[in-house]
Amino acid sequence: MRPVDAFEHERDPRIGKQVRDIASGIEGELMGIVREEVVNYGGVPMRVRLAYIRPNGGGRELSTAPTNVEVLQ
Repeated sequence: MRPVDAFEHERDPRIGKQVRDIASGIEGELMGIVREEVVNYGGVPMRVRLAYIRPNGGGRELSTAPTNVEVLQ
């Protein structure tokens, strides 16, 4: 696992770069990768890693799995 800060933000060389979410095709700037606690359908809390992408042209940040993030050339 990558090192994290006190707010559970991971250090990643892709942060600040133009990326594409391969699941949705949305392109934008990778704002961060965060470890968050979510509750699954059975009501059990679990920790997940989420990447946040701000779409080009603005709007709400999209969350996706960090493995779905590819850097654009």
